[in-house]
Amino acid sequence: MKLQKLYSYVRRAVDDYNMIDDGDRIAIGISGGKDSLALLYALEGLRHFYPKSFEIIAVTVDLGFNNLDLSAVQSLCDKLGVRYHIVKTDIARIVFDEREEKSPCSLCAKMRKGAINEAIKELGCNKVAYAHHRDDVVETMLLSLMYEGRFHCFAPVTYLDRMQVTVIRPLIYVHESDVIGFVRKYDVPVVKSPCPADGNTKREYAHNLLKELIKDNPGVKNRMFTAVTESNIKGWDKREGAHY
Repeated sequence: MKLQKLYSYVRRAVDDYNMIDDGDRIAIGISGGKDSLALLYALEGLRHFYPKSFEIIAVTVDLGFNNLDLSAVQSLCDKLGVRYHIVKTDIARIVFDEREEKSPCSLCAKMRKGAINEAIKELGCNKVAYAHHRDDVVETMLLSLMYEGRFHCFAPVTYLDRMQVTVIRPLIYVHESDVIGFVRKYDVPVVKSPCPADGNTKREYAHNLLKELIKDNPGVKNRMFTAVTESNIKGWDKREGAHY
């Protein structure tokens, strides 16, 4: 996927769901993975021609694994002219050593979100952008159906009352396959997750299930995505003329 196509997808999402306002200071949650780095490229480029003026800051929550090297991400941010802030935490020690969690993802995610929310408030940001793409939307819906017994998904825009921070997800129209093509085409320096639970989670199960469904039912992912956008799930009905 070319950079211009990425801009097009992201601008549609931003416009359809009114994600960005004049004067916004947006923290981009950077894990070092392909999705978050594609989002970094997208918003850094978008801010140069989008009619509303906004700032961006890249933010990574360092979970405390000793083998995480973020130097390539720092170099990319320097190249793009984006301020990069790393939040040091002991989340890995707490989750894996002290608590010895058998299913660590839920606690880790909660602590990670708490750390980034605290950091972005200190940085003066009023919004945080996460890199959930089209496949994530469908996979989250599948997880909700299988494990919660309800038809549900995160919203494109969510206001966190307690933190007074708005969460936006500008990649919701972007296919994961397009992200993979983008990082290969532009040699984006993806950082491998050091988490021992990586690749062995319920989300990974949903990811593989979706792959199998697509093999047997061409077009099923798009139909499932449309089911979400056309549903009465909170947040998905507040758009004007969404494109998908």
